[in-house]
Parts: sequence; C-alpha cells; structure tokens
Amino acid sequence: MIMPRGSGQLLLPANPLFIGLSLMLALMFDMVPIGRSPAMPDLLALVLVFWGVHQPRRIGVSWAFAFGLLIDVHHGALLGQHALAYSLLSYGAVSLHRRLQGFDPFTQALHVLPLFLVAHAVALLVRLAVGGMWPGWGLALAPIFEAMLWPLATVLLLAPQRRAPDRDANRPL
Repeated sequence: MIMPRGSGQLLLPANPLFIGLSLMLALMFDMVPIGRSPAMPDLLALVLVFWGVHQPRRIGVSWAFAFGLLIDVHHGALLGQHALAYSLLSYGAVSLHRRLQGFDPFTQALHVLPLFLVAHAVALLVRLAVGGMWPGWGLALAPIFEAMLWPLATVLLLAPQRRAPDRDANRPL
C-alpha cells in the first residue's frame, strides 16, 4: 500500500485494552460532578470519534450507542438523547475515516468540526422537543472546543502506537 504523503510514520496495531481504557477514562471524566456548563467539551464524544476514525472495525456505532445510554442515565437526560447523538457522530466518523487518514491533525480537526456541530444540534433538538430548557448560546462553543482538542487527542492516543516494536540500536523504526 502506498502511504499518504503527510502520514510520516508507520504505526503499530492499536491495543484493544488501551482503546477500552481510553474510552473508560473519558466516560469517567464526563461523569465527574464538576458542574456542567453548556460550553464544556464532551471528551467521550471526542474519544469515540477518534477511535471511530482510527479503528473503525473495533469502535463503531453500537459502542457509541451503548456509551450514549450510559451518559443519558448518568445525566438524567431523556433516555436516548446522547445515544442518538453519539450514534450519528460515530457513523460520521466511520464514514470519514478513509478521507481523514491523509491529513495532518489540524486539518482533521476542521473535518470533524461539522460532526461535533451536528451531534450537539441533534441532542439540543431532542431536548427542546420534549420541553427541555434552552441551555444558552454557550453550547455553540462546545463543538469548537472539541475540534480544538483533536490534535492533542491525536498525540496522546496514538503515542503507544508510535513506539518501536523492538527498539535497539541496529534496527530503528
């Protein structure tokens, strides 16, 4: 296979335990009771999209739906509100995964920004349809913050795959 021009380094296969650990840490961070402001980025959505782009065969729509139900139960939201938003988000990430692999992380962030916008809009519409309150215009900042976190997530979540499999002085990767 010919490598895309901007890809740089070959990556090791992703460890399923690391994928699960990163998803569980993002879920726990979203469940921390620090007070939820509308502009706060959803780290679980960010990690779901990241693994949907980089490992679409392992993390797909069903995992996003399950995590969405967990978030709905924890936040006391309408059951299915986050599940629907995360499912659409994951479907978009899996659909874009081939296109995004050839770009650098900053350009990838611009490509995933509409996904985050649509997910927040769907969750807002579901909330408003059942008589929920308007959270304010600060909600428009959350997808922007999530897209700004994309390059950092790329560096952190791909770090274990960038190490050499058998590091020694005679065979650097």
